[in-house]
Amino acid sequence: MFAYTELTARLVSLETSRELFQADLLKKSEQLPVDQEQLMLLEDLYKSVEKIEVRIEDMMHNKVNIEYVQKQMDKALTDIEVLKDKVRANGSKH
Repeated sequence: MFAYTELTARLVSLETSRELFQADLLKKSEQLPVDQEQLMLLEDLYKSVEKIEVRIEDMMHNKVNIEYVQKQMDKALTDIEVLKDKVRANGSKH
């Protein structure tokens, strides 16, 4: 009789553990798609941020190039004005 009681208690304990384990698995399986979706969204956000960073870097390089070309153009315009003045000065001497 004592062995039967121990066996019954052990069986009840194992069944309870199995049900708790199944309940945990069910909760995890319900959360899994949500977690996967969140991970996919995070990955997409990281990719988007990386693309934006590349664009910003390209734009910074473009700004540097534009500033350089603008300085060169200002210098060229100044040189043209100097040349015009020299041509005018030469034209008035003749």
